[in-house]
Amino acid sequence: MTRTQPRDPNSQVMEKAYAHWAPIYDRLCGPIFINGRRAAAQAAKFAAREAGGQILEIGVGTGLSFDDYDNTTEITGIDISEPMIARARLKAATGRYPFVKGLAVMDAHNLRFEDASFDCVVGQFVITLVQDPERVLSECARVVKPGGQIILVNHLYSERGLAAAVERLLAKKAHAVGLRPEFPFQRLADWATGHGGAELIERRKVKPFGVYTLVRFKRLERQSVAA
Repeated sequence: MTRTQPRDPNSQVMEKAYAHWAPIYDRLCGPIFINGRRAAAQAAKFAAREAGGQILEIGVGTGLSFDDYDNTTEITGIDISEPMIARARLKAATGRYPFVKGLAVMDAHNLRFEDASFDCVVGQFVITLVQDPERVLSECARVVKPGGQIILVNHLYSERGLAAAVERLLAKKAHAVGLRPEFPFQRLADWATGHGGAELIERRKVKPFGVYTLVRFKRLERQSVAA
C-alpha cells in the first residue's frame, strides 16, 4: 500500500512558531544542533575559501552558527522570521563577527539576490521546514556560482525500522507546529535529478551519533539551470 506523502509545512505556521521560539532558541537548540551545525560550517568554509569565501546561509535564525565561521569567509544570512533576525543583528553588532556582512528578513523561496552571487549556500536544519523544499533548493542553485556548493544538514527520515515508526507516530503532532520529522532523503536526490543543474556529491551521517545527515550538492558548470 502506498503511504500518502504528508503535507509540507505552512510558512505562516513557521513564522509564528519561530517568533515564539526566538527568545529561547539558543539555549534550547544550541546544544542539540551543535555537531550538525559545526559539520555544515566546516564543509562550507572548505568549499568556499578557494573560490572567494562568500557564503549565504538560509534560515540563519538567531546567528547561532556565527561562532562556527571565521575571517576566511564572508557570511550573508537570511531568515523568514523578523524576531530571529533581530537577535542575529544584536550578535553582529557586538563586533565579534566582522565576517558577517549582511542579515535580512527574506523568504528562501524567493531570494532577492542576483544569479551566481555566492560561492556556497548553507541550510542548517531548515530544508525540512520550508513550504516548498524543491523551490528553495532551486533558488539556492540559482544564486550559487557554477562549481559552487549547496550544503544541507538535517535530521532525515529513517525510512525503516523502529526509528521510522516513531517518526511516523510523532509526525501528526509535529506538523501542527511546523515540523516534519519524516522528511526522506530521496526527495533531495530527486530534486537534483529533476533540476539538471546540480549534482549530489556527498551524503554522510554526522558523528558521533549519526542523528543528522550532511548532504552536499555541486552546481554544474554550465550557466543555465532550471527554475
